[in-house]
Amino acid sequence: MNALREQPTQAWGLGLGRTGLAVLAQLQGAGRCGDLLLAASITPAQWQELGLEQVRQPAAGGGLADLVAERWHRGGPLVAVGACGAVLRLVAPLLQHKGCDPAVLVIDPAGRYVVPILGGHGGGGEDLATELAALLGGTAVITGASHHEGRLALDHFGEAWGWKRGQGDWSALMQQAATGASPLGVHQSGGLVFWQELEASAASNLHLTMAVAEALQAEAVTASVADEAPLAAIGPGGLAAPAQTGLSPMPPLQLWIGPDTDSGSTRHCHWHPPCLWLGVGCERDTSLTLIDDLIRRTLASHGLSELAVAGLASIDRKGDEPALLALAAARGWPLLLFNSEALAAQPVPNPSAAVAREMGTASVAEAAALLAAGAGVVLRVPKVIAHARTPEQRGAATLAVAQMQGQWQPASGSLHLIGSGPGALDLLSGDARSALSRCSVWVGYGLYLDLLEPLRRPDQLRLDGRLTEERERCRQALDLARQGLNVALISSGDSGIYGMAGLALEQWMALEPIEQPEFTVHPGLSALQLAAARAGAPLMHDFCTISLSDRLTPWPVIEKRLAAAASGDFVVALYNPRSLGRDWQLGRARELLLEGRGPETPVVLARQLGRREEEVRFCTLGALPLESVDMLTLVLVGNSSSRIAAGRMVTPRGYPGAELA
Repeated sequence: MNALREQPTQAWGLGLGRTGLAVLAQLQGAGRCGDLLLAASITPAQWQELGLEQVRQPAAGGGLADLVAERWHRGGPLVAVGACGAVLRLVAPLLQHKGCDPAVLVIDPAGRYVVPILGGHGGGGEDLATELAALLGGTAVITGASHHEGRLALDHFGEAWGWKRGQGDWSALMQQAATGASPLGVHQSGGLVFWQELEASAASNLHLTMAVAEALQAEAVTASVADEAPLAAIGPGGLAAPAQTGLSPMPPLQLWIGPDTDSGSTRHCHWHPPCLWLGVGCERDTSLTLIDDLIRRTLASHGLSELAVAGLASIDRKGDEPALLALAAARGWPLLLFNSEALAAQPVPNPSAAVAREMGTASVAEAAALLAAGAGVVLRVPKVIAHARTPEQRGAATLAVAQMQGQWQPASGSLHLIGSGPGALDLLSGDARSALSRCSVWVGYGLYLDLLEPLRRPDQLRLDGRLTEERERCRQALDLARQGLNVALISSGDSGIYGMAGLALEQWMALEPIEQPEFTVHPGLSALQLAAARAGAPLMHDFCTISLSDRLTPWPVIEKRLAAAASGDFVVALYNPRSLGRDWQLGRARELLLEGRGPETPVVLARQLGRREEEVRFCTLGALPLESVDMLTLVLVGNSSSRIAAGRMVTPRGYPGAELA
């Protein structure tokens, strides 16, 4: 059974004047805005000309305020184009509480500034403003203290890490964090710990009271343990392990990250990562209410939150059990199924001979929970049995709860393949900027990440990889996306042209559908395109690209392609032309190309494109200076009709004698 993909609530737009219609058209065209409410002064011809859809306007005698009120109660962030004061007057009568009001963003009619005026943290307004500003090529005007001081927005940051916000006095927590008068105790017993390495974490005056590994070793987290643990500070290297000797006493408020709800105080604030697996066994046609009641009562009695559930697990013979299917669909929980052989091989504390005779395995609930949770698992709740308690219920069920290391939520994760272009930020597409702004983690080769570093925020994690470890980078990025994060996997140029998109997609395809996060490729400007633009117009006729690297392609195959390109008179772009360990291939490529075109054929040598060291020069194929070419150079070889004049290279769109119709 595939997991239900969690879709974010789409923003809706509000246009107060004709001059802002182009901005709304751009947002709607990019899929960032759905319903549009437009002032009556805007004529249908004006918005139809821009191709706007899902448009509503006040009826004769009606007002825009009535439409706004009706759409407001359906939920979703509001993106308005117009004056801040006018927007505030429209929404003011609708405001209730910061905990339930949606985000409200205002954009000027030129799309230069995006201002989140309400719901910056809890409503996700600041994140959405940053994303939309990147898409529009504008600036997000964010006035919150956490943003300007480089601190974590503690009441919101967990969403970016795939967590769900639980109980607690969040207003008081934010006030304490803002004053910085005392450190905030952090008790993490589950979920990813990468967030501890963020620059924003180091700036937030946080202290760790228990780490995930210690909590799992203890098998359960109790308030008394947390109260007695000394504190350890988060410094430049991230969140430290618990200290062994006396620091300051526990501050009045704590931040709890894990599946537990019992923190010793209802004021403590909780983030719940998806780290619990519910193993379920049941008789055929057991009532949905019985299983649902068993889960609710068991989790509550053990101080565990339903918000921390990653999914359900059972034996494959229950793959058509109506109650389990209905429960999974209603809660949005994936259902993992295991065969009896796999379950029987899993050691459990409470095997049953009766279950073994019936199912071919001595355990369903405990074994399924442990298998689903994987390595490093802790059985938080051993098998619990429930029978029908009311005349309306029927059957019986067993439940066990296991906690995994890390977390699992592919349905809410996404992997974004980002083509960063040649390097200059002004050559990065708006689509790529927007995707980068909403990713919690950036994965890539260090040089490529360095070029994008000015765009990275303190609450976004950078994970550097080495040049030859492409498969490992793909695996790491995909694994984080499966845990519920938005992850950017970055290539130079276009990720679909000799980049990471193919490797990542192969690994993604190898996963079961239930394991697959969302997968999106964001195109970038390739070195070929920029080299052509710098040189003039050399790609006006058929062309091809050939990589001279034989790390992944046998050299005889590369030679066949070079010979075919030469005989077909293609313009040829040579990637990876020459390195310290491959210094002869470019010379051989020149020999093969000379078999199909003359030595006077023009060539472009484009090095370090889009960077400060950029250099573009011309030569001929016969006089190609092999020694000056390296891996940072793109070699662009013209065809038989290409020529250079006035410092520019052009390839005519047709051969001599041909005419454009």
